[in-house]
Amino acid sequence: MSKKNVFVAQSGGPTVAINASLAGVLHSAIESDKYDTVYGSKYGILGILKDQLIDLTKQSQNIPDFIDTLKISPAMYLGSCRYKLQDPQTDPSDYEYIFKQFETYNIGAFFYIGGNDSMDTVLKLSAYGKKLGSDVRIIGIPKTIDNDLCITDHTPGYGSAAKYVASSLLEIAHDTFIYSVQSVTIVEIMGRDAGWLTAASALARNAYNTAPHLIYFPEVAFDTEQFLSDVSSQLEQRNNVIIAVSEGIKDKDGNYISATTAANDQFGHSQLSGTGKCLELLVKERLGVKVRSIELNVLQRCAAHISSLTDIEESFALGNQAVSCAEDGQTECMLTMRRISNEPYKIVIETADIKGIANEAKSIPRDWISEQGNDIMPALHEYMAPLILGEPAISYRNGLPAYLPVDHLNTVSK
Repeated sequence: MSKKNVFVAQSGGPTVAINASLAGVLHSAIESDKYDTVYGSKYGILGILKDQLIDLTKQSQNIPDFIDTLKISPAMYLGSCRYKLQDPQTDPSDYEYIFKQFETYNIGAFFYIGGNDSMDTVLKLSAYGKKLGSDVRIIGIPKTIDNDLCITDHTPGYGSAAKYVASSLLEIAHDTFIYSVQSVTIVEIMGRDAGWLTAASALARNAYNTAPHLIYFPEVAFDTEQFLSDVSSQLEQRNNVIIAVSEGIKDKDGNYISATTAANDQFGHSQLSGTGKCLELLVKERLGVKVRSIELNVLQRCAAHISSLTDIEESFALGNQAVSCAEDGQTECMLTMRRISNEPYKIVIETADIKGIANEAKSIPRDWISEQGNDIMPALHEYMAPLILGEPAISYRNGLPAYLPVDHLNTVSK
């Protein structure tokens, strides 16, 4: 039987580990006796729609150590998009062209690496393919620093982002504690509807550091007066108070503290910014203490120089396993991880029906957050701690990390 080819694409926000999953797909597809060429789709699903493809098999043959370097390079080698496929009943044109491309390139499997919105694409293409009777295996591979995909224990990208957040909080503490003047430092961390990444700030605590002293999550309604009372109480105990706050905190009516009047994105998500600044002004006005806000912003997404080896290796393994699943005939699914134990830390890789994942979100269990809603409980610390362990070997050139070049992406569209 002649070999089929593979499409693979990346979508959504970048992470440290998404290229490791791409490397895993490429590695296993090259070794496969069922697949021949691996085509990378530039800019997510748009690369298939616009016929912007990269022969990754050839890249791996022509560029020394391509797969190994890809594995530890940050962000997305293939580029990304936030493109929402319309309902095929309303507009089937994208679907018709995508499946035509599958035929043109003799595709046997399509792997889409991404978060919630990317799994929406996997769901829609799977359903359309089923109606056509297509034999193309369509499989989602998870990634998101938000850690909010359902069913899987955690998501690739989260461990490395968590490690960056915790390291940053520890270094902010060192920076802040040198002054005897009372101050409040508010650190805004990504997380629109789930506080997993904000919770990771607690990993900065050690034998000498108790910061962050307060943590606020989207899962718990934010009360301005209670917040001010919490801060005042902390200032009675110490000179320097450090607070971690999610960008997505909401009041009791569900309104984002920082929601702007800017338009939502294609998936209907509010574009958030300014939570830290909003609280900074509040503390300054009401408490009259020295205060500053720090927004980690995009720095927390792709800090490969401080990535988690656990995260990288799991992401690579998921890419490998995705190819095996396609070879076995699985489709309309996403790779997941199920935790066996914390000590020693151990997971197994499984698959789950995409219908139970797409367009759903996993929040922190309420009993993993303190009763007051401003700190984590031990169970959450035990859950997060293994995910940041280990440091991958990264080569340096002229004092800087040596990543794969991405100049093939930084071009003006014609």
